[in-house]
Amino acid sequence: MTILAIDTSNYALGVALLEDNQVLGEYITNLKKNHSVRIMPAIQTLMKDCEKVPADLTKIVVAKGPGSYTGVRIGVTIAKTLAWTLNIPLVGISSLEILASGVGRYFDGYVSPLFDARRGQVYTGLYQYHSGELTSVKEDRLSMLSDWADSLKETGKSILFIGNDLPLHQAAIEAALGSQAIFAASTEQNPRPAELARLGKDKPGEDIHSFVPNYIRLAEAEAKWLEAKGKILNG
Repeated sequence: MTILAIDTSNYALGVALLEDNQVLGEYITNLKKNHSVRIMPAIQTLMKDCEKVPADLTKIVVAKGPGSYTGVRIGVTIAKTLAWTLNIPLVGISSLEILASGVGRYFDGYVSPLFDARRGQVYTGLYQYHSGELTSVKEDRLSMLSDWADSLKETGKSILFIGNDLPLHQAAIEAALGSQAIFAASTEQNPRPAELARLGKDKPGEDIHSFVPNYIRLAEAEAKWLEAKGKILNG
């Protein structure tokens, strides 16, 4: 089994090849550059370096969001196109789950991955490893950071926070949770595409045509359009 993993859901762009239980290669950058231009060359370079061709692939695993509306859409569109063209299974994994998976197995507590969603909001969820498997304690959501911190305080457990947007919210988290909050090192903040591949390795394929990203909320432009349309219809 040779799996291609694709993650363009946020600033970090990542692709990986996993063959059985061996990571053949990974490519990761954390740059504010156009993923739509860079993702296919990244895939092609990785496959060439690993001496693989498209016909060798047996599954595509993609980060399905939440995250950047445009970034999520780019990754999912490419993943669907490749899976359909090659006639191989497609699996989607939460972009937050990928972050939690990388550090959670070595932490005796809860893991809260997060992405900034502006205006004091974050995309986040709560995860924990149980009997060697990553489990969801609180489902992925869009939340005011203050409300999320209050709910975590009630757990009474240590919370490991992770994500490239952590510096934007770390002071507020520390103020709310004190010593209950633990922060991942800067070198651990990028989601690992190899973790993405591992998470999707044994999951069944999804229907390619009905597969959609998990934006959690509407894109800002779409939300404003619906709001304006509602005002017109309501008079």
